[in-house]
Amino acid sequence: MSKRIFKAMMAVTLTTLLVCMALFIAILFPYFETQLSDELRNELEYLAPNVERDGLGYLERLGDGQNRLTLIDADGTVLFDSDADPAQMENHADRPEVIQAIAEGAGESSRYSETLTEKTINCAILLENGQVLRISSTQYSSMALLASLTPSLLLVLIFAALVAVTIAYKLSQRLTKPLNEIDLEHPQVNQAPYEELKPLLRRLHHQNRQIREQIQQLQAQKRQFTAITDNMREGFLVLDADGLVLSYNSSATRLLQPEKPLDGHNIRDLTDEPDFLESLHGAQEGEHVESLVPLHGRICQLFANPVYQESTLTGIVLVLLDVTEQQEREGLRREFSANVSHELKTPLTSIAGIAEIMKSGMIAPADVPHFAGKIYDESQRLIQLVRDIIRISQLDENNIHDTPVPVELKKCAARNLSLLESAADAADVTLHLEGEEAVIQAVPAILDEMVYNLCENAVKYNKPGGSVTVTVRSDAAHVTLEVADTGIGIAPEHHSRVFERFYRVDKSHSKEIGGTGLGLSIVKHGAAFHHAQVELESALDKGTTVRIIFPKNASF
Repeated sequence: MSKRIFKAMMAVTLTTLLVCMALFIAILFPYFETQLSDELRNELEYLAPNVERDGLGYLERLGDGQNRLTLIDADGTVLFDSDADPAQMENHADRPEVIQAIAEGAGESSRYSETLTEKTINCAILLENGQVLRISSTQYSSMALLASLTPSLLLVLIFAALVAVTIAYKLSQRLTKPLNEIDLEHPQVNQAPYEELKPLLRRLHHQNRQIREQIQQLQAQKRQFTAITDNMREGFLVLDADGLVLSYNSSATRLLQPEKPLDGHNIRDLTDEPDFLESLHGAQEGEHVESLVPLHGRICQLFANPVYQESTLTGIVLVLLDVTEQQEREGLRREFSANVSHELKTPLTSIAGIAEIMKSGMIAPADVPHFAGKIYDESQRLIQLVRDIIRISQLDENNIHDTPVPVELKKCAARNLSLLESAADAADVTLHLEGEEAVIQAVPAILDEMVYNLCENAVKYNKPGGSVTVTVRSDAAHVTLEVADTGIGIAPEHHSRVFERFYRVDKSHSKEIGGTGLGLSIVKHGAAFHHAQVELESALDKGTTVRIIFPKNASF
């Protein structure tokens, strides 16, 4: 601002100076011309009586003077001239000043020479003898005078410019210093350095208050919006029409896992997933797009919505919903339905076949008990399968109406081991129970199924001459049930799937030993119901160890 004031003051000062000098010359030049004319007339009135008395002799005695004197006869012949030879001069009868002097007694004229840039002033007077006495003087023209004065004028201008620069600089600093010291964040009207600034400061104060209020509102809205979006499980992104990220939440970062921050980057630079980019392209074309896209091992449902303002695409809103578990559950549901159908079909087919044979009378009476036994076994297998399916469904839906009660875990293990003694003897497997007594909060029916399934698998998948050891341990916070066998073991690639429903490591061997394929799945879901953890350690031909770690103070 001080520069602008300085330049303005300099411009005004120099312009005023130049205008004043021009006016000065324009006023003084006519004044000097008038003064010269008056001096010439006065000198002519002084010389006229002497010339009338002494004639040419007087003029010749005067010699060379500052002004030019010319004596002209009544017919225009030049009788005398102080600067030229009269004989060489032309007739002056046509000169304006001469004509005017003969007619009026006195005459005056001026002539301008462009060559010499001079102006000649002529004054003439009529003598008593009819002759005309003329006096002439030359004067520079205004341009010639200006040219002659140029060096002096330049010095004056330079001096005036220096003075103007100094004064303008000091005045601009003096004027702007109070302005620069005004606190624009907290303008006080009573502290205005100039009276003219009070309306401005009053307006600034009002606008600052409005701006602060608006900023506070925007910040509150932003905090509210951020709190809402950051607590969303869904990833949320706002893009401009070209795909530049304008806003996003933490879930979007978690799902996209970009190598660099999302701020200020184009979404195309942050992911190369074809399905994602194809959906984005559809939104940029003005379409509402819904699709499933894989992102870093997860499956996300993508909603891409274009945003229009007066029929012009101004942005895109992306919503990412992690549906990995939903998709996995859907896959498990389909697999479960297929497995249930298969597992139910097998005993039903066997029962139907035997019943058909018995109905046709093709079975000898002596064989009826045998076939009836087969029907009984298959029906028991079917009942157990249905019972296991119902139990898993109850655990899935947390539809257990029994109330957990204190259960002594070692006694529970002993009771279930006793149920397996005959099966263990048949498989040549030794059963062992170790550890200490410990009480946990549990639903007895579910806990019995968990322990029984673990021990039954340990017997089924053991080797002749092998052993099953059940150990109960307790510490300050947990009670651990460990079932270890010396059986065939499980390969590492199957560890993550053995707790799935109907999953069998060796399907051919499983057919021989029977079972529904839901035992370990019931163990897993039962442990989750009791807030317990399940651990598995196993290696081929080295046996398997399963631990269930119960919290002592679980709340249901």
